[in-house]
Amino acid sequence: MLASATPASAPESAIYNTQMQDLIGRLLIELGEDPSREGLLKTPQRVEKALAFLTSGYRANIDDVLNGALFSVDYSEMVIVRDIDFYSMCEHHLLPFFGKCHVAYIPNGKVIGLSKIPRLVDIFARRLQLQERMTNQIAETIREKINPLGVAVVCEGTHLCMAMRGVEKQNSYTITSAMLGAFRDQGRTRMEFLELLKHRAPGVDLAMQAPPLTASCLDE
Repeated sequence: MLASATPASAPESAIYNTQMQDLIGRLLIELGEDPSREGLLKTPQRVEKALAFLTSGYRANIDDVLNGALFSVDYSEMVIVRDIDFYSMCEHHLLPFFGKCHVAYIPNGKVIGLSKIPRLVDIFARRLQLQERMTNQIAETIREKINPLGVAVVCEGTHLCMAMRGVEKQNSYTITSAMLGAFRDQGRTRMEFLELLKHRAPGVDLAMQAPPLTASCLDE
């Protein structure tokens, strides 16, 4: 696991993890590059710092992120937070995948502060991930924290391991879903959620289909 990053107040030139930087320098050599040339002199430091940020979800504490933003309410209709941007790293090839996450739940006496849901998505996205697993982790965490009547999470992702290499399909994207409680047991509730996701801002054309598709980016 990566070492914790130096505090934000540290100078840009600070050394974060020399062992990892040495490994990145050796990787550059194996790729046929010269890590001592001008353009690559600071690349190991930059890459180490970037990876520390991109995997910061491993070190995040969910309770600290929620920070008490769980509120008792007399409300039992669907709550949807839609079009949450996420950026993650495929654990099979260490290449990015990114897209939108849509989260819905039906309260059972408690709600989560709206700004905390995108933060929750970030915690699980900033790890080496599978989109399928990330989708489930978000849904299960919401169920654990507020015990709602139901939770639904849909993620739409573009995987660079499919676009840049392998099958090289630049226009494909993957949809994954997790349906818990009322969203799993009640078809009408599930379809209401999926229908609401169809109504997007002008100029956005990503068709939601039911049931959602799943795919793995692992090639033989």
